[in-house]
Amino acid sequence: MGGRRPRAAVLLPLLCLWAALPGGCPNKANKHKPWIEAEYQGIVMENDNTVLLNPPLFALDKDAPLRYAGEICGFRIHGAGVPFEAVILDKATGEGLIRAKEPVDCEAHKEHTFTIQAYDCGEGPDGTNTKKSHKATVHVRVNDVNEFAPVFVEKLYRVAVTEGKLYDRILRVEAIDGDCSPQYSQICYYEILTPNIPFLIDNDGNIENTEKLQYSGDRVYKFTVTAYDCGKKRASDDAEVEIQVKPTCKPSWQGWNKRIEYTPGAGSLALFPSIHLETCDEPLWNIQAMVELQTNHVAKGCDRDNYSEKSLRKLCAASGEIDLLPVPSPTANWTARLSVHYSQDSSLIYWFNGSQAAQVPVMSGLNVHDGLSDHFTLSVWMKHAVVPSKGRREEETVICSTVQSEDGYSHYSLSVHGCRIAFLYWPLLESARPVKFLWKLEQVCDDEWHHYALNLEFPTVTLYVDGVSYDPALIHDNGLIHPPRPEPSLMIGACWTEEKNKEKNKGNENSTDTVQGDPLLIHHYFHGYLAGFTVRPGSLESREVIECLYACREGLDYSDFDSLGKGMKVHVNPSQSLLTLEGDDVETFNHAIQHVAYMNSLRFATPGVRPLRLTTAVKCFSEESCVSIPDVEGYVVVLQPDAPQILLSGTAHFAHPASDFEAPDGVPLFPNLQITCSISHQVEAKKDENWHGTVTDTRMSDEIVHNLDGCEISLVGDDLDPEREYLLLDGALLQQRGLELVNTSAYLTITGVESIAVYEEILRQVTYHINRGAALYERKFHLSCTEMNGRYSSNEFSVEMNVLHNMNQAAHPNHMLNSQQFIHRGHHLPPELSGHSLASTHNNPMVPSAATIIIVVCVGFLALLVILGILRIHSLHRQGMGQEVPGDAAGGHAGTGSKESDLFWDDSALTIIVNPMEVRSSHRNLGWGVQLGCQSLPLTIVSSLQSYQGCQERAAENCEGRAGKGMEEDDDSSDSETPDSPDSNDMDDRHIIGKNDSAHRY
Repeated sequence: MGGRRPRAAVLLPLLCLWAALPGGCPNKANKHKPWIEAEYQGIVMENDNTVLLNPPLFALDKDAPLRYAGEICGFRIHGAGVPFEAVILDKATGEGLIRAKEPVDCEAHKEHTFTIQAYDCGEGPDGTNTKKSHKATVHVRVNDVNEFAPVFVEKLYRVAVTEGKLYDRILRVEAIDGDCSPQYSQICYYEILTPNIPFLIDNDGNIENTEKLQYSGDRVYKFTVTAYDCGKKRASDDAEVEIQVKPTCKPSWQGWNKRIEYTPGAGSLALFPSIHLETCDEPLWNIQAMVELQTNHVAKGCDRDNYSEKSLRKLCAASGEIDLLPVPSPTANWTARLSVHYSQDSSLIYWFNGSQAAQVPVMSGLNVHDGLSDHFTLSVWMKHAVVPSKGRREEETVICSTVQSEDGYSHYSLSVHGCRIAFLYWPLLESARPVKFLWKLEQVCDDEWHHYALNLEFPTVTLYVDGVSYDPALIHDNGLIHPPRPEPSLMIGACWTEEKNKEKNKGNENSTDTVQGDPLLIHHYFHGYLAGFTVRPGSLESREVIECLYACREGLDYSDFDSLGKGMKVHVNPSQSLLTLEGDDVETFNHAIQHVAYMNSLRFATPGVRPLRLTTAVKCFSEESCVSIPDVEGYVVVLQPDAPQILLSGTAHFAHPASDFEAPDGVPLFPNLQITCSISHQVEAKKDENWHGTVTDTRMSDEIVHNLDGCEISLVGDDLDPEREYLLLDGALLQQRGLELVNTSAYLTITGVESIAVYEEILRQVTYHINRGAALYERKFHLSCTEMNGRYSSNEFSVEMNVLHNMNQAAHPNHMLNSQQFIHRGHHLPPELSGHSLASTHNNPMVPSAATIIIVVCVGFLALLVILGILRIHSLHRQGMGQEVPGDAAGGHAGTGSKESDLFWDDSALTIIVNPMEVRSSHRNLGWGVQLGCQSLPLTIVSSLQSYQGCQERAAENCEGRAGKGMEEDDDSSDSETPDSPDSNDMDDRHIIGKNDSAHRY
């Protein structure tokens, strides 16, 4: 037993020593794991791949110095997409290295975080039983390299400054750098490269001026700036700066035109399309603007339909009105004392000076009180003259009336008091209480023309001002008003009162000029203008008719309510002459005012100037330094509209026999008259890209309603002779159409608004009539028409009429043709009458007036030949008397023969040879003859002349024959008959022009 234990003790140490020797037996005891730090911080440069770690990368193993078990074989990195790797530098010491697999980019990732593990070599070369360390966290920061240059945000910086100021900062330029680190990504300073300019730039890019800039000097400064980052790298591209010097800033409206042109028919036109408010950087919190269009100089306050008051009422289907201020006449003389003016539409305007009035007589024939109790319409144009006074303003009466009805007496009055208008109505003076209706309107006291229409349907009262209705304030009077005298009375421009003592105590309140026939005291005189004062008793005017008559056709308009900004308010007054805007934001306000427009719905707008004013009031946060905006004044020019062209056409020259003119109906002057109306306007036409021009496009405007308001027929030459000629026109047709006729011996006029077709129908019925036996041969008439109250005129259409007269049949010598006819049905018209309407089928000889000159020349030539012949005969007779022998006179027969021989023509000195067939043929074609005294001389010159005595004998025979036949001639011989006057029964419905020179109106 003792021998075995020593041997075992010796063998065990030997085995251990052998295992420790190289090449000995492998170590089966890898007991410990490697150890590394828990966290590493690393830095890597963009241009390098080695990571500098803190602390350095070392792995330790407690199994050292054992082979394999105490050695570190490597490091393993954990994480997806980690751009780094770890390598072992020394297995025995466990030193390692982390490096980038590829170049890293700081701009893409500034930091990387991942985990790392170390592992030993295990228990043998095959790496069995390898042990791993714990995982350590590695933070790697990528250090930046200055690889990017600064870049400016803008290539060009532009700003405007006001002269005379030193600015702390005019503008700021800015550059950026693409590097990731603060050192290289920050811009450290800027620099101005352009020398000798009065500007500086700081390290933040702020530019300021070193001296006050003057608008009178350089108005624009241009210079270049650059930037540097903290790595002193300069910007790749420099920036340009442009500073504009403006004159001293004055808060005002900018970007508007003083003159604004408006083309009629263009609809709505923006007045300030590019306007904006310059506040000079003053903060505002409220803006109010008022746009005012002044149209008081256009007609009665604004552009309305271009017709007279009477014509407009007809067009708007208004009827039943009674004119309270008519034209002074013997039957309507209450307006004779008033001062009269004429408006642009030719209507009368009456001026009331505050001391006179017009009292309408009860028996005036107007019947203004018939049906005038509790249903009527008052209508008047009024321009109230506001008279400044130190004391209390007095009431002014426009109309005052007491009306008698079946139930008793009622009273009403319309008056103005300052800017108020009042209507007092007393249903029954005996029992009911008076009721007053009040309206407070700016139109009453603005010293402008306005139209007022009051509809009374008691107890309802409606007031229309310029076609816009207004609701009243109702006041019941407590009987303080003294009731008027119960008798019918009507006064315009004042009112009467029975409180004489009270009025006397007031002193010089108004003039005491009383109206003739009224014993009562007159007071409350009106001061201003009145026109078109009418009353419609028993019925009311409809709203549509009132708007048609008196609504303005032009005014201000706002066209973009849908896009109106937040906080904006827009208001347009009823007459569309004033538009108000209110807001709190400048940009929103600019947008709103750019949509203020002018509109005119008339196709033929009244051309001219409409003054325009823009008034602005602002409120600032600082009341002490609040700005003031000056007014904007301009004008709208309404251009001349495309004028309608009225064309009159028809037959301009014709002839009729005298019998047609002598007929009861006469001859129509314009049987085929045509009236057309067209509008010509200029349009742009381009044939190719290089050609510009205009072409006139005339189109018939049948689709547009056109009316005429008057036509005139005038005479050329002498006036009509009432004893011989006159014009005829059917008066019933005129009355049916509501047209008026004015006739004199010099012209005929038809007035009133009607369609072209109606005027054509009427004018075609105008006829010309002459009395029998009137020696009239031709007449010439002019016709012209107008529309739009005479604003547009037609062409002057001329008509020439020829009267063809019959000639008496005369006795002819045996060698001439008796009763020669010079006009036959089968003959063609001569060239002188070609192109005219010769409406004659008469077979008797005619004398056209166109041949009068030829006849006179021929008669004169023939008279010269007769005189020469008489002188020649007288000379031969004297010669024969000188050669007669005394004593031979006893032979009577011989003496007679000698005298007869002396009377024969001696053709030895004068011989006239004329072909009678040629003369007769030519005169047959002309169709005329001539009558000289009672002798009919044919226009055929014979080859020889008979004796003077024989000529006279034949002339005497012809005269006796004509005298015997004169009473038996028929109607073909008009010269021998007594003129007949037209039958009175045929003239009942006709008006004769020339019979009376005084004018007649219908």
